[in-house]
Amino acid sequence: MGLNDVTQAVTKACEEAGRDAKEVALIAVSKVQPLERVEAVLEQGHRLFGENRVQEAAGKWPAFRDRFDGVAVHLIGPLQSNKARQAMELFEAIHSLDRPKLARSIARLAQEMGHCPDLFIQVNTGEEEQKAGILPAETDGFVAECRALDLPIMGLMCIPPVDETPSLHFSLLKKLAERNGLSGLSMGMSGDFEQAIALGATHVRVGSAIFGARVTA
Repeated sequence: MGLNDVTQAVTKACEEAGRDAKEVALIAVSKVQPLERVEAVLEQGHRLFGENRVQEAAGKWPAFRDRFDGVAVHLIGPLQSNKARQAMELFEAIHSLDRPKLARSIARLAQEMGHCPDLFIQVNTGEEEQKAGILPAETDGFVAECRALDLPIMGLMCIPPVDETPSLHFSLLKKLAERNGLSGLSMGMSGDFEQAIALGATHVRVGSAIFGARVTA
């Protein structure tokens, strides 16, 4: 595929779901991608990107921001508390708020720095032991805890188990978000973003379908 194909697929999925395509933000997941591939997507006019690691983003995006106006970068991977300050300086949004300790760190830094990125709470919808995220049964309490800290919680995020039907997890995430009065739903990747859009996704995270297979060291 490629950026144009994915953009058209997002538009089509929105039309089929009776939604305005402007309601869905396409995050081009540029983690572990060669700089020339990222630059090519920037040259095509795309401006919203996703990174998994603070360190990688720090080495990549300042130079691109100098060259391209209007770039926004979201953190979609796990965040260590000791990297929270750097993340808050680098990213417009963090999609992986997944524990009380991190929430308290971000709240303290937000007071100190005078600003805070938009935040999405990561929910472990599959209750997988190896995966980060708040358990579904604990989501309501954690949302309330974050709001008590005056954190800008925009919505919820999930990564469904690879061997289960994604739509079941998207439906669960939507239900949890609605119950807590949250409009943001960060869900759907290269293989299932159409299903996510049909179930209300506001942010889809697409990497390989835009850039091609990831390059690993």
